[in-house]
Amino acid sequence: MHRFVRSICLASIFAVTPCLLHAQQTYRFQDTHLPAEERITDLISHMTLEEKVQALSTNPTIPRLGVVGTGHVEGLHGLALGGPGGWEGKNLPVIPTTTFPQSRGLGQTWDPALIQKAAAVEAYETRFAYGKYHRGGMVVRAPNADLSRDPRWGRSEESYGEDPFLVGTMATAFTRGLQGSDAQYWQTSSLLKHFLANSNEDGRDSSSSNFDDRLFREYYSVPFRMAIQQGGANSMMTSYNGWNGTPMIENPILRSIVMKEWGFDGILCTDGGALTNLVKAHKAYKGMPEAAAAAIHAGINQFLDDYRKPVMDALDQHLITEQEIEANIRGVFRVMLKLGMLDPNNQVPYAKIGVTDQAKGDPWNWDEKHKLARLVTDESIVLLKNTQNLLPLNAETTKNIAVIGPLADRVALDWYSGTPPYMVTPLAGIRARAHSSNVTFSKGEDTAEAAALAAKADVAIVIVGNHPTCDAGWFKCALPSEGKEAIDRKSLTLEQEELVKAVYAANPKTIVVLQTSFPYTTNWTQQNVPAILQITHNSEEQGNGLADVLFGDYNPAGRLTQTWVSSIDQLPPMMDYDLRHGRTYLYLQQKPLYAFGYGLSYTTFAYSNLRVSENTLSPKAELTITADIRNTGTREGDEVVQLYVSYPHSSVSRPIEELKGFDRIHLRVGETKAVTLHLPAQSLAYWNETDHAFTVEPGPIELRIGAASDDIKLRKTVTVTR
Repeated sequence: MHRFVRSICLASIFAVTPCLLHAQQTYRFQDTHLPAEERITDLISHMTLEEKVQALSTNPTIPRLGVVGTGHVEGLHGLALGGPGGWEGKNLPVIPTTTFPQSRGLGQTWDPALIQKAAAVEAYETRFAYGKYHRGGMVVRAPNADLSRDPRWGRSEESYGEDPFLVGTMATAFTRGLQGSDAQYWQTSSLLKHFLANSNEDGRDSSSSNFDDRLFREYYSVPFRMAIQQGGANSMMTSYNGWNGTPMIENPILRSIVMKEWGFDGILCTDGGALTNLVKAHKAYKGMPEAAAAAIHAGINQFLDDYRKPVMDALDQHLITEQEIEANIRGVFRVMLKLGMLDPNNQVPYAKIGVTDQAKGDPWNWDEKHKLARLVTDESIVLLKNTQNLLPLNAETTKNIAVIGPLADRVALDWYSGTPPYMVTPLAGIRARAHSSNVTFSKGEDTAEAAALAAKADVAIVIVGNHPTCDAGWFKCALPSEGKEAIDRKSLTLEQEELVKAVYAANPKTIVVLQTSFPYTTNWTQQNVPAILQITHNSEEQGNGLADVLFGDYNPAGRLTQTWVSSIDQLPPMMDYDLRHGRTYLYLQQKPLYAFGYGLSYTTFAYSNLRVSENTLSPKAELTITADIRNTGTREGDEVVQLYVSYPHSSVSRPIEELKGFDRIHLRVGETKAVTLHLPAQSLAYWNETDHAFTVEPGPIELRIGAASDDIKLRKTVTVTR
């Protein structure tokens, strides 16, 4: 056994306290050869009650024992040590970091391998900022595994989309990118949020999301389960709301399902203020000690509240025991061990980051990071319409371009963004790419002026949408169609569509760029304007990515991850969490404006020769499905091949169709590729509420291969056997 001596600067989101810690005694928990559980048992045996309670915070440091913990950072689409949310901390300088498109944009790439690379960049920068600047922490609050079941949800931008398989696949990829591929240690810890069914902002502190066990198993919990079981996530944040009347912070399913069934045994934390909400909002308990005891009983082991007095009072009142706290904080130290926080730096492969590898300078200034941000931005852009071949633009022949709109000359950051090292606005990107073209600009505040500018141009580009923070303070949005954290949208009508109408009247060669966090009902624009693109906010390479697509340097292949309804009347009431009443592409009966999975290209693709490994599928087998995809157009490009399954004779209510696989492929002009997708029979199971288990139902299923949920190219029926 060796003598453990470690020197490190403690850091949290809010403060930095340089210090030198020396363990004056040799402890068994310092022995890296011992099993993890044995080390944790020994560590806890040396802790005082006060230290155990301290470990329930987001920084489980124990100075007396020489134990250095690490806190949380935000990181939905890049490490946040700055930005509108002030994540740099009070009176601390901003640290710029590589900033990717919003989570919605990441989802629209339909490219989990690329998203894993972006998350790995974020993880490296998180370690670098911690190692060099002693800032932040290594528990990253990402990804958001919530499902955006309703476009009115104010935080839709934080979700990858509405489909559980897609969101689960993306969340798994992001988790893997954050945690890395080392078998023993993580680069950072991925903390999933917010469990569970958290998709309304209005009244979220006390609301309850009500639905049956089948929807829990088949829809709302799927992305969390996938990220835990397939991605290895072992940190998670509970949501403010309740499920069927029981607040998530104290819900029994945290132990009975998340821990017992899924194998989760790490950090389980509250959201900020959730402990207080148990008393003041949910009114579930008469006092804070009772609330704290309920959270501890449920398995919570980190609080984002002023929890110490309630926990100590709960101990004094014998509502909880010291042993229960000990059992819970084991999960915290499991994560600390995976991060290498209890081990010598020379044994932790990631510990050198920001300490001994500073030769290239800060990584957010590296050219390869900028190129990756640009590629992710390129892949996230969705072409919604392109008639008259207006796009792509020819920079040599298009001499006058009018760029119009309130979002044209800014990169709008959201609450959970960091501060990018630089930002390329749409206007700047267009000007840089347009070469000899004359590019004029108007914010569009004066509609007549904007129309006059458009009339003089060869083409007008109108950039409209929402601002992710409503360009206002907390709990403030000026327009009913805008939303953000704490505020749901009251309308899906884009008020700026009036500007689009005026510009189009002046110049029929109008391109609309919808720079949005969520869907709108832009029916007039779809019916009249010849070319429409959709792009999300926040990328440092936003303008360059947009210019890449506008001028054809990149052939767009982004796909929508949420249904754009044609009218708000197609939506059930906001608090109706029962999807079967017509919500999402899974159950929507009416024709939407844009379907889930929709997106166009500058080239065309042909689908043919659908074949399967077997015509029957047993409950424990896997079907291999192959189709030939050919680029029949004049440009190379990507196609997103999507596999859906329907259940024509199911004995229980099933979705109209369900996404079960996808692959983004690149094809040269004239090239054909055989795309192979795998369909495990278990992925077809429904939750049998009588047996309390997943059941693979025998009978026919229809395989559907297509370019969108409403654009099916190939179909084949196979039979599931008993």
